[in-house]
Amino acid sequence: MQLSARNSLKGIVIEVVPGIVTAKVKVDIGGGNVVVSVITVDSINELNIKVGDEVYAIFKSTEVMIGV
Repeated sequence: MQLSARNSLKGIVIEVVPGIVTAKVKVDIGGGNVVVSVITVDSINELNIKVGDEVYAIFKSTEVMIGV
């Protein structure tokens, strides 16, 4: 896999919550940290994403916001 995005986190899918059009995917990236992504149900099906799969959370953005 080659991407122009510079930021990616490898992890394990711990939960997939499908809705009608979108699905929430929770990815354990280690150290007690979890990344959550919302993608289409079609993408879940096409990529065959399921709990226990090793995946990459890939970030491409012109901004990173920090709140306290």
